Amino acid sequence: MPGSTPTAFPRPPLRERLRLADALRTETVGGVLLLVAAVAALIWANTAAGSYAAVRDFHFGPAALGLDLSVGHWAADGLLAVFFFVAGVELKRELVAGELRDPRRALLPVVAAVCGMVAPALVYVLVNVSGGGALTGWAVPTATDIAFALAVLAVLGTSLPSALRAFLLTLAVVDDLFAILIIAVFFTSDLDFLALGGAVAGLALFWFLLRTGVRGWYVYLPLAVTVWALMYNSGIHATIAGVAMGLMLRCTTHEGEEHSPGEHVEHLVRPVSAGFAVPLFALFAAGVSVSGEALADIFTRPETLGVVLGLVVGKALGIFGGTWLTARFTRASLSDDLAWPDIFAVATLAGIGFTVSLLIGELAFADDPALADEIKASVLVGSLTATLVATVLLRMRNAKYRTLWEAEERDEDENAVPDIEEQDDPAHHRRLAARYEKRAAEHRARAEALEAGDTPNPPPGT
Repeated sequence: MPGSTPTAFPRPPLRERLRLADALRTETVGGVLLLVAAVAALIWANTAAGSYAAVRDFHFGPAALGLDLSVGHWAADGLLAVFFFVAGVELKRELVAGELRDPRRALLPVVAAVCGMVAPALVYVLVNVSGGGALTGWAVPTATDIAFALAVLAVLGTSLPSALRAFLLTLAVVDDLFAILIIAVFFTSDLDFLALGGAVAGLALFWFLLRTGVRGWYVYLPLAVTVWALMYNSGIHATIAGVAMGLMLRCTTHEGEEHSPGEHVEHLVRPVSAGFAVPLFALFAAGVSVSGEALADIFTRPETLGVVLGLVVGKALGIFGGTWLTARFTRASLSDDLAWPDIFAVATLAGIGFTVSLLIGELAFADDPALADEIKASVLVGSLTATLVATVLLRMRNAKYRTLWEAEERDEDENAVPDIEEQDDPAHHRRLAARYEKRAAEHRARAEALEAGDTPNPPPGT
């Protein structure tokens, strides 16, 4: 209604909720695998450090093409390109058909994501300026790992309301966008313009083939690998190739299409990313020493302390503060089902910065492997701390979340559409009335049979 107070966290439309549920289901499974891979890396690196290092540092690949890389580099530069490809498709879909399409709806998650990246960077800088540390790692605590966060929700058995789930996913998409920009701008080495020109030409061919309707994985997969290899040799981080190709996919439906090409490809590739690429990257990135002395050093060295405080304090305050300020200045109000502590709990959960934080840590301290390992350990400690804090906060509201989730999923008329979506449909209420009248008649007949001393039929539903 004109003049009505806007809602800060509206419930997404049904189609968006179904897509969201499918994406979160895959990411949750991937998050659990990510946790398993991280634990396996820690155990392997701390019980058989020699074999772990030997496998991680083993080189293979065509040296003539500049691709004689270690296993660890293949995981970080190659497999994560798949992860960033999915991120590119997600971003494109959000921009043309999702939360980011409408500037008014996009304002909240965008401001929250920006504040959720600026605040951790400021925390890191303040800690290192006061402690005399290196400012190189300012970007490490700025990223959110959505798969890890969803795995935590799955382990806790917490069913966030769809509005908060949509906010968390959109926040992560925007977060990924800025992480991509940070990697592209701040971690680009000396450029090889010949290789870069070849990568750009390959991307132009990729775009042309898409626009002319050419189909077939056997066309696009070799081209994608070629573009990735050229991008790697250009000096720009190779994952940018994945993002660029993801952004080129069409994410709107044409007449006669149930799903857009982007949605179709995302549905095929997301399980590969979440179930294979990211966990394998974690296996060769999370293997760091966790001795008592090493853990103590995390809280005494400014670089590592800045990462921990950035993830735990900076993320929570940045996202919550950005959300509160946006709601305040747009005069938006929370729905009756949510409270500000719920927003703070989600903001704390966003402090889990695993995959991209580990990648940025490797890039930021590439010339100091020992410090890079300490930064990785600080990412693990910060993410674990954020997990514990979020666990406490979410548990306090878990009963309320469960009630809201059940209300969103209830389908009493059994027509595969949640009742909450049909409150303005007269046919829905007629179907419910018919069901209730039938049940009422069955119970009346049972009562009469009992009063007459007969053995009634079993009650409905037994």
